[in-house]
Amino acid sequence: MPVDYIRYDILAQAALRGVVRTVLADAAKKGLPGEHHFKITFNTPAPGVRLSDAMRARFPQEMTIVLQHQFWDLEVTEQAFEVGLSFGGSPERISVPFDAVTAFFDPAVQFGFQFEIIEPAAAGANAPAKPAGALTAKTDQLPAPAPAPPAAAPASGGPDGGTGGEVVRLDRFRKK
Repeated sequence: MPVDYIRYDILAQAALRGVVRTVLADAAKKGLPGEHHFKITFNTPAPGVRLSDAMRARFPQEMTIVLQHQFWDLEVTEQAFEVGLSFGGSPERISVPFDAVTAFFDPAVQFGFQFEIIEPAAAGANAPAKPAGALTAKTDQLPAPAPAPPAAAPASGGPDGGTGGEVVRLDRFRKK
């Protein structure tokens, strides 16, 4: 199989994370339009994620936050976003690099993305690494994740198998 020197999987993932960044930046400037709100799942042990020790203990692997009614001071940079949220009545400020985001969903329009971690496989010294996993994107009629409390809940662990968009693996389009 030919080596993908361009790394389309990484380019596509960066583009989709750019969509999340743009939407959050717009919400930070103008607020949430209409009924739009966001469920964002991220890996809590990922580099750059800032959580209180209590939240890290409660969500050691993955966490889903909801940006709808009870959030404040949303700040978006090129690399990450920071937001204030209330967890059981306790205010928390969290910071999440976009590389740590594993899913984004807007229930108002049933639109979202899911990402798989792309890890370099063992490759020769001169060959570029191949992904161990491929980007998975669901872009239309994405089934809603398991219901979350108003502030946060652990992620559902994946699609619920309901009606929704097709999971598209980029490897499917590669010539073999």
